[in-house]
Amino acid sequence: MTYSNPLYDDVTYLKGVGPKRAKQLKAYGIDTIYELINNIPRKYLDRTNIKKISNTKIGEQAVIIGKVVSKNIKMIGKRRLFQVTISDGTGELQCIWFNGLSWIMEKFKIDDEIAVYGKLEFYNGLKITHPDFDILSQSENHNTGQIISQYSSTSELKSKGLDSRGFRKLIKNIILNDKYIIDDFLPSDLLSQEKLISLDQALNQIHFPKTNDDIKNALYRLKFNEHFFIQLLMALKRNNQKNNIGHSYQKRGQYLKNIYESLNFQLTNAQIRVLREIRADLKSKEVMNRLIQGDVGSGKTIVAVLTAAIVMSEEKQVALMAPTEILAEQHYESIKEYCEKVHITCGLITSNIPQKEKNIILNELKSGEIQFIIGTHSLIQEPVKFNDLGLIIIDEQHRFGVEHRKLLIEKGNSPQVLSMTATPIPRTLSITIHGDMDISIIDELPKNRLPIKTSLIYPDKIESTYEFMKQEMISGRQCFVVYPLIDESEKLDLEAAKSGYEKLKLIFNDFKVGYINGKMNKDEIDSQMIKMNNGEINCLVATTVIEVGINIPNATVIMVENSERFGMTQLHQLRGRIGRGSKQSYCFFIQRKKTPNADKRLKIMTSTLDGFIISDEDLKMRGPGDFFGTKQHGFIKSKVVDFSNDGPIIRRARQQAFEMVIKDPKLNLNKNKKIKQVFKRKYHHMLEFIKIG
Repeated sequence: MTYSNPLYDDVTYLKGVGPKRAKQLKAYGIDTIYELINNIPRKYLDRTNIKKISNTKIGEQAVIIGKVVSKNIKMIGKRRLFQVTISDGTGELQCIWFNGLSWIMEKFKIDDEIAVYGKLEFYNGLKITHPDFDILSQSENHNTGQIISQYSSTSELKSKGLDSRGFRKLIKNIILNDKYIIDDFLPSDLLSQEKLISLDQALNQIHFPKTNDDIKNALYRLKFNEHFFIQLLMALKRNNQKNNIGHSYQKRGQYLKNIYESLNFQLTNAQIRVLREIRADLKSKEVMNRLIQGDVGSGKTIVAVLTAAIVMSEEKQVALMAPTEILAEQHYESIKEYCEKVHITCGLITSNIPQKEKNIILNELKSGEIQFIIGTHSLIQEPVKFNDLGLIIIDEQHRFGVEHRKLLIEKGNSPQVLSMTATPIPRTLSITIHGDMDISIIDELPKNRLPIKTSLIYPDKIESTYEFMKQEMISGRQCFVVYPLIDESEKLDLEAAKSGYEKLKLIFNDFKVGYINGKMNKDEIDSQMIKMNNGEINCLVATTVIEVGINIPNATVIMVENSERFGMTQLHQLRGRIGRGSKQSYCFFIQRKKTPNADKRLKIMTSTLDGFIISDEDLKMRGPGDFFGTKQHGFIKSKVVDFSNDGPIIRRARQQAFEMVIKDPKLNLNKNKKIKQVFKRKYHHMLEFIKIG
C-alpha cells in the first residue's frame, strides 16, 4: 500500500460527494475515501428469510411474497388505518399502516406482486404493522432476497441525502472503481495461517453481504486488523523494554527476611505466587515491568513492600507514587511501620509539605539517606533527585498518564517497575491496554476477612437502615454515607450531599457526623480524615472523594445514596472502603430511581463480591471507555472491536504480532513493509507509546 493510492484522497473528490457533502462527512469524522470505505454498517436488514404464510411463526421477522387481493381504509374509533391484504396461495396476511396514509395508499394496486417484511403478529388474523415493502411487479431495483447494510447517520448528513441508501451508493462507487486499490497489508503466510479472507473481499462483504457468513467472515477479518495493530504496538513496546538491561537481584536479602518474620499474619497462596513471579523478574537482567491486579483488600501493598525490601538490600532506593495525597499519606503510615522494624529510612513528599521540610527530604533523597520515598505527582518534579533509584512502585496506575510514568522512570538508571491496581480488569481488556506488561493477579482475599453483606435498599426501608447504623455506632463501629458527584450535575450533587449531611446530623444526633467533598481544601479534608482515623467521627458523609485510598479498619457500614447513578466498578471500589477489619461489615445500596439498566447493575452488585466478575459485566454493559479516568489509552478508537466477545481474536492477533516482532523487530522485512506503512499512517497517534521504556 503506497501513499499515492487515490484511496487516501480527500473524500471531496469521490464521485457523488462534492464540497457540501464532504463538509458534513468531515464533521462526522470521515476525511478521506479510505475512511469512508472503513465506515462499517451499524446493523443489517436481512431480507433473505422468505417464507410461505402457512409456515410463519408469531413473533418472528420474515419476508412474505404475495399478491394484493384487497386494500381499504378502516376506522378504529376516531383513528384511520390503511389495510392491504396479500395472499401467497397458502394463506392471507394483513399489512397495516397508521401513518403517512395519503402517501402509502397510492402505492398499491390489486394483483400487484409485493414483498413485505416485518414482525408477525396475530389479532383478528395474521398481521404486520408498518412493514417494509418492495413492489416486485413495478421495479427490478428492490431489496427482497438481499441483506441490506444500515449506517449510522446524522440529521445534517441525511439532509444531504446521506442516509443508509446514500452511504451504500457512495461505497459502491469506491468498490466498483478499479483505481481505488484495496491492497492487503498482512503477509500471505499470516492470512493463510489464520484463515483470513483478503482485505478487499472483507470490505466488499461487510458492505454488500450475500449471506450471514459473509458478514461473519468480513467482521472477523476487520476485527483481527484492529486487534493486530494494538498488539503490534504492545509487542514493539515490550521489545524496547527487553533491550533495557537492569540490575539483577540474585539474593533475597536481609531486609526481606526481617520484614517477613515480623508479619503478624500469613500471606495468601496468591500473594506467595505473585512474589515468586516478581523474584524471577528481579533475577533477570531484563528490566521488570509488571502489573499486580488485585481486588480491594487483597494485600497488594505488602507484596510491594517485600519487593522493595529485596531491592533496598542492595543499597538501591525505592519510590512509590500514589494518585492522591490521602492515599500517599496512608501508604506512608503503613509502610513506615514495616521500615522502622528493620531500620529502613522512609520519607513522604507531597505538595502539602512545607518547603523547609521538603528541602531536607530532597537532600536526604539525593544523598541516599532516604531509602524508601512515598509521594504523589510531586515525585516527578524537577528538584526530586535520587542517589540510585532501583524500583518504582505505581499505585492505581491507571490514574497516571504515560508521561507521568516516563518522567519518574527517567530519574533512575533503568529501574524496575511494579504497578498496582485495585480495579479488576477483564482479561481481554487487560491484554490489550496492558499488553506490554507482565500481569500478576492476586485473586484471593486474606483468610480472616469476613465477606461483606450487601443489600439493595428502597426509600421505604431506609429508616430501618438508619436504626441499624445507630446500633453499629453504639457498638463502637464507624460508618460511611456516600453521595454521588457527577460532573454534569456537580452543583446539584454538592447541594444534595450537603443537605444529606445536615439531615444525618439530626438523625444521628447522639453521634459525631463528619463531612468531606472534593471541592474542600486539603486541610479541611485532612482534618476530617484524621478524626475518622482516630475514631473521633462516628459517621463520615462524603462524595466519591473516598472511592480510593481510605483505610479505616473500624468502619463496618457504607451506605451509597442514589446508587443507580454509579457504575459497577465505582460501586465495587466504594464497597471496598469497609470490610478491612475483623468485624462483620455491611454495604447498603440505596436505589431512588428504578430503570431496567440500574436494576440489572445493582442486582449483579448484590449477588457477588468478586471484582473480576463485576468488571466483566461492567465491560459488557458500558464498554472499555469508562474503565479509566485518564485518556492514556486513546488508541482504542475502533467501531468494530468488542472486548466482551473478542477474546479468541485478541489471543490469535497477539500471538501473530509478538511472533512478528521477535523475528523482525524493526518491521524491515519485505513482507512486513506494508504493515509498517499502515501502522505509521493509521496509528501514528500510538507511536508515543513505543518510546516509553
